[in-house]
Amino acid sequence: MSDLSRPSVAPRTIAGTLVFAVLASTPAFAAAPAPAAVKDGGLAADKPFTELPYSPSLDLKDMDPKVDPCVDFYQYSCGGWIVANPIPADRASMSVYGKLTEDTTHLLWGILDEASKPSKTRSPVDQKIGDYFAACMDEAAIEKAGLTPLKAQLAKVDALKDVKGLGALLGTLHPVAADLGLFFHVDSAQDFGDSTRVIAFVNNGGLSLPDRDYYTKDDERSVELRKKYLAYVETALTQLGATPAASKADAAKVLALETTLAKASLTRVEKRDPHALYHLLPLKDLVALTPSFDWAAYFKALNLSVTEANVTEPKFFEAFEAQLKTLELPTLKVFLKYQLLRSKASSLAHRYADAKFDFFSKTLRGIEAHPPRWKQCTEWVDGELGEALAQAYVKKTFSPEVKARTVDMTRRIEAAMEEDLTTLTWMGPETRKAALEKLHAIRNKVGYPDAWRDYSSVAISRTDFFGNREHTSLFEAKRQLAKIGKPLDRGEWGMTPPTVNAYYDPQMNDINFPAGVLQPPLFDFKLDDAPNYGNTGATIGHELTHGFDDEGRQFDGAGNLRDWWTEADAKNFETRAQCVVDQYAQYVIVDDVKINSKLTLGEDVADLGGTVLAYLAWKKATVNQKLDTVDGFTPDQRFFIGYAQWACENNRPESLRVSAVTNPHSPGKYRINGVVSNMPEFQKAFACKPTAPMVRAKPCRVW
Repeated sequence: MSDLSRPSVAPRTIAGTLVFAVLASTPAFAAAPAPAAVKDGGLAADKPFTELPYSPSLDLKDMDPKVDPCVDFYQYSCGGWIVANPIPADRASMSVYGKLTEDTTHLLWGILDEASKPSKTRSPVDQKIGDYFAACMDEAAIEKAGLTPLKAQLAKVDALKDVKGLGALLGTLHPVAADLGLFFHVDSAQDFGDSTRVIAFVNNGGLSLPDRDYYTKDDERSVELRKKYLAYVETALTQLGATPAASKADAAKVLALETTLAKASLTRVEKRDPHALYHLLPLKDLVALTPSFDWAAYFKALNLSVTEANVTEPKFFEAFEAQLKTLELPTLKVFLKYQLLRSKASSLAHRYADAKFDFFSKTLRGIEAHPPRWKQCTEWVDGELGEALAQAYVKKTFSPEVKARTVDMTRRIEAAMEEDLTTLTWMGPETRKAALEKLHAIRNKVGYPDAWRDYSSVAISRTDFFGNREHTSLFEAKRQLAKIGKPLDRGEWGMTPPTVNAYYDPQMNDINFPAGVLQPPLFDFKLDDAPNYGNTGATIGHELTHGFDDEGRQFDGAGNLRDWWTEADAKNFETRAQCVVDQYAQYVIVDDVKINSKLTLGEDVADLGGTVLAYLAWKKATVNQKLDTVDGFTPDQRFFIGYAQWACENNRPESLRVSAVTNPHSPGKYRINGVVSNMPEFQKAFACKPTAPMVRAKPCRVW
C-alpha cells in the first residue's frame, strides 16, 4: 500500500533488526486539519471518537463498474473510492489503510482527552499518557519556551574542545536523539549468525535527506531539491544565531559532509542482502576501523560494556574516519548543532517546526499544511508510550472472537503453505525439508503482547513537553541497550497494538498482526469469508511468504543467517523471482519513473504468494459449503474484489517520487494488477480473454 499500505515487506529496522512490514513507509511529517466528515467515506470530523466507525471490507460504492475488470482490475475495484477520498491537506497520500489510521487516531484522541483530565482516580497509566498529551497540547507554553529547551544540548556541542571529545559527546546525545543518528547510531539486535544472542549493532547515519541517492543523482530535479535543502539548512543555522553570510557558507559545508557520508553508504537495494549488513567485529577491530573516534569514552557515556559489535557498513566507518582526520572543529560543531535542531524542531516553537515542515513535508512530499495539534500529540503518545495507550484501545476494539477467527485463518493459510511446499516441483527434498521445518517453527502474534511494557520509570510532567520527549527517548534507548548480552525476549512486539500494519521478523521467525490492522474495512467480522480471505487472508499470506522471499529465505527456522538451499533449488528460486523483477520493472510510478523492482522484489513476491495462499486456504475452508452469489458477484469475484479494495489510494506526485527511491512497496495499483494478472483463478472468475491486459502470457509464480 502506499503511505499506509498493505502487505509487503520493506526491510526496515525494529531495534536494529530486519523486519518486513505490511505497509509502505509513512511520510516523515503529516500536516493539516482534517476536513469535515464526508458521508459514506472520507475522513472523520475533527472530534474525538468513542468507537471506530464501521466500513465494510467489500463496498460496492468504492467500485467503478464502467471499467472492464479484465483491463484494469484496480480501477474497477477502487475507482469510486479514489473519487470519494481526496488527499487531506495534512497528508502525502490517502489510502484505505490511511483512512483506518485516521479513524484510529481519532479514537486514541478520545482516550487521551479523557485521560488528560486531572483526577484523583486516574490510574498510573492514564496519568502518564494523559499528562504527556496535556503538555503536548499546551502550545502557548511551547511557544514561550522558544529554543530554550534545546540550549543544554547545544551548549554541550559548544563545549567540545577537539575531535577526540566527540566520543563522549555523542554518547550523551545519542540516547536523547535516537531518531537522529548523529554520524551513526548503536542499538541492540539479534546476532544474524546466532539468533539466540542479542548483540550491539553499529549502524551508519548522518543523512538528512530521505536516501543516499538524493545526494548523488545529478538530474535536474535532484539538483533543484538540493538547492532547496541548502536553503533550509541556512534557515536553521540562522535560527541558531548565525549571521546570514555565515549560515550560507556553513550550509554548504553541512551538505558536503552529508554527501560524503551518503556516497559511503550502501544503496537500498544493496541493503536487501543481509550478508552485506553482517560484519561481526571484536571491539579492537572497530577501534582500528575508526581510530580517531574514542569508542571507550562513547560506550562509557552510554554506560555500556561491549566486547564485539555487528558493524553493518564498514566502508561507511572508513569514510567517517577520514572525515574525523580532516574535519575542522567549527564545521563539526555546526553540523552537530544543525542536526540537533533538525531532529528536535517539531517539539519546539512554531518557527522551528514550520521551517522544517516547509522543506521536508511541503517541498519533498507536497503536503500542504501541518496536522492539527491533537493529531500530532496523539501520534507521539502512541509512538513513545504506545503500550500504555494501547491498553484502553484493545478493550474498546479487539474482541476474543476476532482474535480466534484471525488465528484460525492464519493456521489455515499456514496449512496451505505446507501443502504448497510439499507439492512444489521445482524444489528438491533437502531444501523442502528445511523449508517445512522453518514453516513449522513460525510463531504467530495476534492483537497485542501477552505482557504490557512497564513505563513506571519514565518521568512525565504536565508542563514540560520537550522534557517528556527526552525522557521517553532516553527510556527507549536504555531499554534497547540493556538487551545486549541478556536472554532474548521472544514475546516483544515491534509495533504498538493500534498500528494499522503488520510485519514478519526473520530472526524471531514470527508474524505479527496488531489489533489495529484487524478492524473493518480490513478484517470485517460482519462479512463472510470470501472478502476476508481476499483482504486479511492475503495479508497473513503476505507476511508468511516474507519468510521465503529473496531476503527471508536466507534465514533458517531458528532465525539464523544460513544457506539452507541446495545450489539447484536456489537457482530455481532466483529464476522465478527474476520473472517478478522483470514484470514490475515495466510499471511507471510517476512521470517517466519506473518501479525499482530490485528494491520492491520482496514485497512483490509476498503480494503474489500471499494472495495465492489465501485463495487456496479459502477454497479449502469452504469446500463443503454452498456459497451464494451476492450483489451479482460470485464468491470468487468477491474474494478478488475484497483483495483489491485494501489497496485503494491517492498519492501526491511529490510523494510518489520519494517512494520511487525509498519505498520497498510498489504502488497500490500494481500490487493489485500485478498480482491478479499472474493468477489463472482471477482470469477464470471474470472470464478474461487470453489477450486481456489482466492476463500475462507467461505468468510469474514463486510460491
